Amino acid sequence: MFKKILIPTDGSTLSAQAANKGVCFARQIGAEVVALYVTQPFAATVGFDGMAAAYAITDEDYEKTAAEQAKKYLKAVLDRAETAGVKATGKAVSNFNVADGLVQASEEEKCDLIFIGSHGRSGWSRLLLGSVTVKVLGLAKSAVLVYRVKETE
Repeated sequence: MFKKILIPTDGSTLSAQAANKGVCFARQIGAEVVALYVTQPFAATVGFDGMAAAYAITDEDYEKTAAEQAKKYLKAVLDRAETAGVKATGKAVSNFNVADGLVQASEEEKCDLIFIGSHGRSGWSRLLLGSVTVKVLGLAKSAVLVYRVKETE
């Protein structure tokens, strides 16, 4: 059914939970995994009020830190896949909109499923915090499996 599954991670405990379940799912159905980390470009983090100058960080510092984070977060998913005997590759991309970056990477990698975690927030917290998962559901051309992560797991 599904041959290539995109599993995004942001390094959080909850995304690690979803990634572990995604790798288990891939093993059960014999699919390969593409682990993905999406970062926003430096320009997206700089406010028009000169925030970067206040923190004395350069775009080179930001890019270096983002690359190190990507490597660390992707390694965790790739190690889990290796332990499970699942073929896996890692990819890091940069996009102003995380959901757009995720969907574009899925299309570029020819993934037929996006396995993504969700907190399951509703009401005001969802409205205020937004949801990458909801945005992905609206943008994706492939199937999306939403795994409800648990805060206590």
